[in-house]
Amino acid sequence: MIEDKNQQRTPLSDLGEFALIDHLTKHFEVTQKTTIKSIGDDAAVLDFKKNQVVISTDLLIENVHFDLSYMPLKHLGYKAIVVNLSDVYAMNAIATQVTVSIAVSNRFPLEALEDLYAGIETAAKVYDIDVVGGDTTSSTTGLLISVTAIGEVEPKDVVYRNGAKPNDLLVVTGDLGAAYMGLQVLEREKEVYKVNPNSQPDLESYTYIIERQLKPEARKDVVKLLSELKVKPSAMIDISDGLSSEIMHLCKQSKVGCDLYESKIPLDQEVISTCEEFNIDSTTVALNGGEDYELLFTISQEDYPNLKGNPNFTVIGYIKEASEGMHLVTRAETKIPIKAQGWKNFNG
Repeated sequence: MIEDKNQQRTPLSDLGEFALIDHLTKHFEVTQKTTIKSIGDDAAVLDFKKNQVVISTDLLIENVHFDLSYMPLKHLGYKAIVVNLSDVYAMNAIATQVTVSIAVSNRFPLEALEDLYAGIETAAKVYDIDVVGGDTTSSTTGLLISVTAIGEVEPKDVVYRNGAKPNDLLVVTGDLGAAYMGLQVLEREKEVYKVNPNSQPDLESYTYIIERQLKPEARKDVVKLLSELKVKPSAMIDISDGLSSEIMHLCKQSKVGCDLYESKIPLDQEVISTCEEFNIDSTTVALNGGEDYELLFTISQEDYPNLKGNPNFTVIGYIKEASEGMHLVTRAETKIPIKAQGWKNFNG
């Protein structure tokens, strides 16, 4: 909850826009060689020399993308950065800078924004990026956060969504469905709190899935690992909207079909047990839950020996001709056309 009567509350009107930006960003350090000029002028100046520049932007809106009744502001600041960096890593690039803009209503005191920016600063240190600019403005509808992520990649290394070929293997990092199930637990506890504000939730058995929802991590390590393994994916995308949606994006852009094997989809045991508790099918959660921020990519079969046995990767499917369509091959060996429910319909 935002309200804490014991905390100091400094109205944002005490500072004004420019003093607010100075206050919130005064501890941010510049570490990237590509950052020539950071915060403090009309624009940032970056120099990437021979590399290509990758840019991605996202907008996070209160009560659409996050709920502050259970999302701490420090976690929100961290997550806002991570979800943008994930898009950069999905291009096989390295993230180097971000800009952060916020629109905020007067119900937020300065101390709340300090928490938000503490999360942003933590993410910047963890992922070795510079915060080089942004804007603050007032809002009548709560909190809005817009982050633009910038990265660099050598032209020979960039990976798009459109390079998958028939006979390629479909590979995913990590495990899927945890963020969605973490959200289900948090939503349930929120309803319990509404009925009985004195109840203390016991979330110990949901540690992993709640962390995947509140504090996800982007797979910067995978970009480095693929380089070390001398594997360049033929196509790649990050999993923000759910596995089925991302497979459809990748296949449509590449003009191919695929078989996705249900039995191969990686699921954490905590996800499986929580799905049983909520009476939800774990495959449906993995396909449509979203917010996993893992990487989905395709490789040629010649590269398979380089990835084989590596715990970071799971081969979950096989790329086919476009005419064969996109199918989920169930554990019972039946084929079901892949449809993208996505998080909108999934919540409705």
